[in-house]
Amino acid sequence: MNELVEDWIQKAENDLLNVKNNLNSIDIPTDTVCFHCHQSTEKYIKAYLINKNKHFPKIHNLLRLLELCKETDKDFSILKDSLLILNDFSVEIRYPDDWFEPTEEDAREAYYLAKKAKKFVECDNANYRFLLIK
Repeated sequence: MNELVEDWIQKAENDLLNVKNNLNSIDIPTDTVCFHCHQSTEKYIKAYLINKNKHFPKIHNLLRLLELCKETDKDFSILKDSLLILNDFSVEIRYPDDWFEPTEEDAREAYYLAKKAKKFVECDNANYRFLLIK
């Protein structure tokens, strides 16, 4: 596997670890939990695109990235509903102008969806491949 792909995966893993740690705390910062769920998913998708030698713009929009992935693998469409939800936790949630406070239930759902996207992207020693969620 390409070293750059591995780096993107490691960054995605760090985002998920941040989420897991925060969800296990007493006082959960739900906005940052949701943000890191989005970030993890974005990084997994970008790792896939890099591995496929597909150029992508510097964007955070998961739905636009999804369209690029579908050019290589139509099965990506299975993630559309999850990405629609996670996409709301990209930019706006980071700033007070358009800020809203997700509930703990929202944060736990975002974590579930990010893990679902991670499972879709399974990594083995030799290949970077996508698997359908059963």
